[in-house]
Amino acid sequence: MNKTKIGFLPLYIKLYDDCGSGAKARPRLEPFADRLVSELEARNFEVVAVPFCRIKEEFKAAIAKFEAEGCKAVVTWHAAYSPSLECIEALAGTKLPLIVLDTTETYAMGPTLEQFEISLCHGIHGVMDMCSMLRRYGKAFAIAAGHIDHSDVMDRIAGYTRAAVAATSLEGTSTGSIGGSFDGMGDFLVSDEEMLERFGVKVVYPEAGELAKYRAEVNDADVKAEMQKDNETCYQIEPVDPASHERTVRNCLAVRRWIEEKNLSAMTINFREITEATGLEIMPFMEACKAMARGTGYAGEGDVLTASLVGALMKGFDETAFIEIFCPDWKGNTLLLSHMGEFNPALSSGKSGMKEIPFIYGDAKNPVVCYGRYKGGEAVFLNLYRSKDGFRLILSDVDMVEVRPDDDTLEVRVRGWMKPRMPIADFLEAISRVGATHHSALVYGAKVEQMVYFAELLGLDYDIV
Repeated sequence: MNKTKIGFLPLYIKLYDDCGSGAKARPRLEPFADRLVSELEARNFEVVAVPFCRIKEEFKAAIAKFEAEGCKAVVTWHAAYSPSLECIEALAGTKLPLIVLDTTETYAMGPTLEQFEISLCHGIHGVMDMCSMLRRYGKAFAIAAGHIDHSDVMDRIAGYTRAAVAATSLEGTSTGSIGGSFDGMGDFLVSDEEMLERFGVKVVYPEAGELAKYRAEVNDADVKAEMQKDNETCYQIEPVDPASHERTVRNCLAVRRWIEEKNLSAMTINFREITEATGLEIMPFMEACKAMARGTGYAGEGDVLTASLVGALMKGFDETAFIEIFCPDWKGNTLLLSHMGEFNPALSSGKSGMKEIPFIYGDAKNPVVCYGRYKGGEAVFLNLYRSKDGFRLILSDVDMVEVRPDDDTLEVRVRGWMKPRMPIADFLEAISRVGATHHSALVYGAKVEQMVYFAELLGLDYDIV
């Protein structure tokens, strides 16, 4: 994943510099601030750092610098108590998301503590002062507290920051729709006007003849190179007819050209509308998979809502996928995730496979598809839906079960086994009770608390299941 640029804002108090105590404390505090920057950089962030800020003018200059340099979020750290009225106008006035880091260099603060350590570690009441004012001003923020060496505080800060990047990346993007929405599916159906007004997402459709034009312009050398790449990254579940593979690749490259030309952050395809009028000969399942692996959001059946959600999440969390819950595994207390031909192969456990499948849902020709099994690991299940009162998110910590290859007999399908942190009957009842659609997102390596911040930044109410 590309490095995301963020600002690092250390807060201090001018009084200490004026009275001389800062001359003793700064030689310890400033190197520790440098270490915090290094810890963020080690988590794949490009950090714009500023000197300790103490008064209004310094805070305003720091925020202006972060904005001018294109930072996506600001991580704050209190080196000492810092009066909130010095920083609050700058922090509440910026559109940049705020993540509050509450940590110290000293681990033990018990009865044998040396007096000087207090001067190095009392930023916590500055944190409380600032956070209280941020709430008063209505500025959303996330906070993670803990010792740098004896907790996961830096990982939590990184997670919150990625959630902020994801949330703020949605507005101003475009989501492509090939074939419009699946006729009769109402749960994820929203109008283009709603997407633009509520989320700032423009829905884009191919112009008449556009995809056919791109398909005709695909050159043979590019097709051959893509076919070779497919054979290197996928094994053949069944022998693949080269002519079917060539046709699939040519159509997929036409869709890729469209994504690039329209600068799409996400796309969705209605497989029922793949006809000559659409400009495609086959349903481009493989390109949907490859697009997700490249970081382009996707959802099936014309679902621009979930596709846009997946695209935004991918800006902060590269291990994200569009998923559908297909079947309950009552015996194993897991939920089988599957789909006709779309999944994120970057999250596959082992090498993905490919095969030609009969296309029985319309007049399109048979496509070659990519199949794989989702890897194990901790994840968050997200579902964005429209209630009678507006849009809401469902959030749930889940585990993806790692399946031994010799135990997997579903080799001809997209598959994965998701285990909620409760009996699946309770989980299924809960998500349907609040209004979940049948299209969802899965984010590996995330936590519900981070997705709560994601929801808050988007102004979304949420339910934790």
